[in-house]
Order: sequence, then structure tokens, then C-alpha cells
Amino acid sequence: MPTSAPCGTLAGMMDARAQTLIDLLQLKPLPGESGYLAVIGKTARTMTVDDRSLALQSQNYYLLTRGLPINYLHWLASHDTHILIEGGPVDYYIFHPGGRAEKQTLGMDLSAGERPVVAVPGDCWKALCLHDTAGYALMANTLSPEWTPDRVKIGAGDPWLRHYEGNASWATEPFLRHLIGPNFHPGQPSNLA
Repeated sequence: MPTSAPCGTLAGMMDARAQTLIDLLQLKPLPGESGYLAVIGKTARTMTVDDRSLALQSQNYYLLTRGLPINYLHWLASHDTHILIEGGPVDYYIFHPGGRAEKQTLGMDLSAGERPVVAVPGDCWKALCLHDTAGYALMANTLSPEWTPDRVKIGAGDPWLRHYEGNASWATEPFLRHLIGPNFHPGQPSNLA
């Protein structure tokens, strides 16, 4: 009796599981960034940010699949903490305002340096990439203060590339353009500081 699944079977099972999660959690494609999203909710308690009231925290389900394996580069004003529920691993490319670029891996292989929680500080750029060996990754993320559409920027241009290129061994222009994906805008100014 074979001990491993026939070629393509495991990928098919992972695709089926991802589709089950999409259906059960009512996940919808996320425009611009890519992946699938469902809003869980937000806290009733609020705080004042830039003279307006925002919830202390909002929560989402987020899913990457083989069909949508990249969460393209975007900037968030909020602190964003991701918790792996199942699947993965996922590489997080985090770009800090001063120019530092780092990579963290969300996953369960702790001995390989993966961690089940990745916390991204507010005012950072980030992009996520599902590992080639993974069929999907389901995460929960909390944003503090809450996410609002005017406190996110999707994509970047040449000034952003010049600021981060070479700041890590993997931060080559072709790879950074890959992380930006279809949201590359050559002349787009970026909030880098």
C-alpha cells in the first residue's frame, strides 16, 4: 500500500480545503492587495486618532491560496498582528520607515525559525508570499486602531524602490517589483519617513 498521495492529489485536497474555508467563512477577494478577506468585527471601545474616533481594534480572517498566493505591497497606519490558524507557511516582507527591510515567516516549524504570530508595526509597508509548498494559509489578523480605507496605501513607485532596494539580501529591484505586482506606479510618491 503506498505511503504517499499520488502526484497532484495533495494539491487538490489543499485546494478543496481552501475552497471550504472560503465558503464557510464567507471570504471575498480583496481588491488591490489580493487574497481573500472577511471582517470579523471591531471593538466597541474607541480612541481618538487625528481628531476622529476609531475602534481600538478590528479583526479579520485572511486567506492566501495557490490561486492568490501574494498579498501585494501595501502600507498601513495601524499595527497589524497576524496569527496562523492553519496551513502555511507564509513569508512576510516588512519595510520600516527608516529603510530597514526584514523577512519573517509565519508558520509552525519553530525549529526552522517560523513563528505562529507576526506583528507588523504601524506605519510600515508589507507584502506576504505563500510558500510554494503550501496549498493555502488561513490567518486571523488584528489591527489597532481599526482599519479604515483612508489609512492604507496600495502599491508603490520608483522612489519606494530606490529607498528599499539593497537593504536586505533579497531586496533586489526585480523581487521588490514582484512584491508590488500590478500596483507599480512609476511616479507614485511614497510616505517613506
